[in-house]
Amino acid sequence: MSGAGAAARSLKIFVGNIAWTVGHRELRNYFSQFGKVSWAQVVFDRKTGLSKGYGFVSFQKKAALENLERNQKHVLDNTPIFFQQTD
Repeated sequence: MSGAGAAARSLKIFVGNIAWTVGHRELRNYFSQFGKVSWAQVVFDRKTGLSKGYGFVSFQKKAALENLERNQKHVLDNTPIFFQQTD
């Protein structure tokens, strides 16, 4: 993919080890401290309605992702989380 679509994809991250108490709003609020978030989504089990413990966040600008990477420890709702940039 080229152009704007490729740039937008490169600003998306996978977030793992999310506490079951965290929803979309909390995920967005946490990552907003690093820059403007386009969207944030926690993945929930359709059958049980419980969080699967992971989600995705997309930033509007690359600077937000750079700010995020500068911070070595990330804790959300008293639980250490990790992230990985997606393709």
